[in-house]
Amino acid sequence: MDASPKLTARQQQILDLVRSAIERTGAPPTRAEIAKELGFRSANAAEEHLQALARKGVIELVGGTSRGIRLKSDTLRALNEARNANEMTQTQSSFAKPFSLPLSSLAQLTLPLIGRVAAGQPILAQEHIEQSYTVEAGMFARQPDFLLKVRGMSMKDIGIMDGDLLAVQKTSEATNGQIVVARIGDEVTVKRFKRSRGGIELLPENPEFEPILVRAGDESFAVEGLAVGLIRNQMFL
Repeated sequence: MDASPKLTARQQQILDLVRSAIERTGAPPTRAEIAKELGFRSANAAEEHLQALARKGVIELVGGTSRGIRLKSDTLRALNEARNANEMTQTQSSFAKPFSLPLSSLAQLTLPLIGRVAAGQPILAQEHIEQSYTVEAGMFARQPDFLLKVRGMSMKDIGIMDGDLLAVQKTSEATNGQIVVARIGDEVTVKRFKRSRGGIELLPENPEFEPILVRAGDESFAVEGLAVGLIRNQMFL
């Protein structure tokens, strides 16, 4: 794929909107959300632009899901390189003598893959690490700290499938709407976070699954991190 495909102004606007949504919440927007944000009369108009972006190779569309939009890794790298180059140019213009900065998007990360987690132990404890993967930092919206293998199809409607490797930035804080990795006892789950008056709801993105309700003060519950990217496990096979 051309690292810098020629996009129309509207296509670039939609690509920026998709990326912004992923950075903010960990999930892409729906067609209806794109239409509302950009003032389209219907979701079909958003779909037509997404299909054009897919033909140009900058995104991948996953059928049968309302949020089935993926930014391809080389698209993320190109976007990050352009952003870093722009930031470098702005920095250099502030000094009489130019200097060079490393491009973070070209760096490699070694990320541990977390297996089964024991209750009461840190998620990154050595005994929980099954293996490690080396990946390019530019694949992700924000730098992750570990990978978690997705089990089950509770998040399939936003394109998170069984067997995928979820890139996670470790944090104990989350805001409503974000995709989180949460722990309840020795069970780790990926869900959409929602804080309510009675506690916390962990919402699936599949109508076949029920929300998980966590009551206020439940000491077995903890947010372990935020989803910042996704890797199809087949690429490592």
